[in-house]
Amino acid sequence: MPRRNKPPKRPTTPDPIYNSEAVAKFVNIVMRDGKRAVAEHIMYDALRRASRQAKREPMEIFDTAMRNATPLLEVKPRRVGGATYQVPIEIRPERRLALARRWLVRFARQRGGKSMSEKLAFELLDAANNTGGAVKRKEETHRMAESNKAFSHFRY
Repeated sequence: MPRRNKPPKRPTTPDPIYNSEAVAKFVNIVMRDGKRAVAEHIMYDALRRASRQAKREPMEIFDTAMRNATPLLEVKPRRVGGATYQVPIEIRPERRLALARRWLVRFARQRGGKSMSEKLAFELLDAANNTGGAVKRKEETHRMAESNKAFSHFRY
């Protein structure tokens, strides 16, 4: 990490079908071994399945799922005088979305099911309905932050 100047953020090109940067970044998280075409196929198939299941627009489901899985607070270990405290801090907006994407894909991969697109579709639907692994992880993170609120004065 450079100390002097901050490297410029490179712009993300939006995905071809939904023209959304959020979907393009999600495809990058789904992608393995540089196989973008496979990841795009999985993503678009999952969105199509989810929209057919919920009878709503695919982007509406995706946005709701992302919003419901996005954490606001997390705990960071902070060492003060020989003791380590879990200090709750607010998360930067880019990191919030990155965590939500990562959690959605991770819990979709852990699910039982036939194909990755099917597992991802069900995880997106669950997250849109405020259930599922990613939303549980968010709530668990918030609970940790809430229970350690007493140490918030150690914030840096």
